[in-house]
Amino acid sequence: MSVQLHKASAPNRDGPPLLTVEGVRAGYGNIEALHGIDLEVRQGEIVCLIGANGAGKTSTLMTICGCVKTRAGRITFSGQDITAMASDKIVRLGLAQSPEGRKIFPRLTVLENLEMGAFIRNDKAEIAKDIERVISLFPILGERRSQAGGTLSGGEQQMLAVGRAMMSRPRLLLLDEPSLGLAPLIVLKIFEVIKTLNAEGTTILLVEQNARMALKHSHRGYVLETGSITMADRADVLLADPRVQAAYLGDGH
Repeated sequence: MSVQLHKASAPNRDGPPLLTVEGVRAGYGNIEALHGIDLEVRQGEIVCLIGANGAGKTSTLMTICGCVKTRAGRITFSGQDITAMASDKIVRLGLAQSPEGRKIFPRLTVLENLEMGAFIRNDKAEIAKDIERVISLFPILGERRSQAGGTLSGGEQQMLAVGRAMMSRPRLLLLDEPSLGLAPLIVLKIFEVIKTLNAEGTTILLVEQNARMALKHSHRGYVLETGSITMADRADVLLADPRVQAAYLGDGH
C-alpha cells in the first residue's frame, strides 16, 4: 500500500472542506456531551478548538474519529460520510489522532510504538523512512528507540504519541492537549513540530487548553462551552477578542 504525503503550501479556501461536522450530538450513557456542534477544517489549515475543562473538546475529537458514536448530525471527511464508520476505516481514509493522555503502549519499545502507528501500511521501506523522519523531528526518540515507552518522561511520551500518529501519514491529524503537563521548552518543541508538519501538507485539528499558544499557531479557531460552539473566527481575531481574553487568556495562560 503506497501512501502519499499530501502537500499544501497554504490553506485551500476555495475547495470543499476536508472535514465537516454538522449538527453533531454525542455523549456517554444518559449524558449528552455535544449539543449539535458545527465546524469545518479545510485542507492545509491548523484549526484549534479551545474551551474550559469539561467543555466537550475531547468528546468532539473522539466522535470525529469514531470512538464515540454520533447520536444526531453528520460528519464528512474527504467527501465521504464517516458518521457511522468504524475507527479503523476512518484511519485508512487518512485521519489519525494523538489522544489526550498520550496512551502509548508502555511495554513496547519506542520503535515498536512507532511501528504500531503504521498498522494500516505494508510498505516497509517507506515505513522505515517515516520512522527516521519522526526521529529527525524528535531526536530524543532516536536515543530512546529501544527503551520501553512507559519509562519515558511525560514530554518524551508526548513526542512519541505525536510521532506514532504521524506514522499513518494522515491527511488530517487530530491532536488532543499536546502541551498538557509539559515543561515550557517541551511545549515550544511540540508546537514547532506542529508548524513543520502543517507546512509540509498535514492539516491539523488541535484541542488545547493553552488557548494563547493554540491561537498563535492556528489559522482559525472555535470556542466550545458546555458542548456548544459559541464563537468561531480567524485565530488572530479570537486572540484579540476581549471575551476570549477574559475567559481563556488571563495571567498564567
